[in-house]
Amino acid sequence: MKKWMRWEDYVAGVCGLVAALSVIVTMPSTAAVSLMLVFGILLIATAVLNLSMPGTPWLEYAQAAFGVLLFVSPWIGNYTGTAGAAWTSWIAGLVAAAVTAAAIKPSIDTHRKMMPSH
Repeated sequence: MKKWMRWEDYVAGVCGLVAALSVIVTMPSTAAVSLMLVFGILLIATAVLNLSMPGTPWLEYAQAAFGVLLFVSPWIGNYTGTAGAAWTSWIAGLVAAAVTAAAIKPSIDTHRKMMPSH
């Protein structure tokens, strides 16, 4: 697995970017802004780290967790009534979690190949 080549991490990073930047357009509540910014930025950060360090399974799990947390954040932050913010969180979080889940097995396989055999 080569650095900067995994489409799944690019997609997860774009989902984080969409979530973080959508607070400008959707004008959500304070709780929604906080949650969308935090989870969006964390998705971007883990995507960049995953792209630069392929074969690091714990980063994949962290990225998947941030996607799931973004998905559930409308219920956590009680902004399900804010349609634009809620739908952005649900869609971006679900897409990020799904593409990251698809990337976990290849990441584990790469990690095992990189480990020295005994």
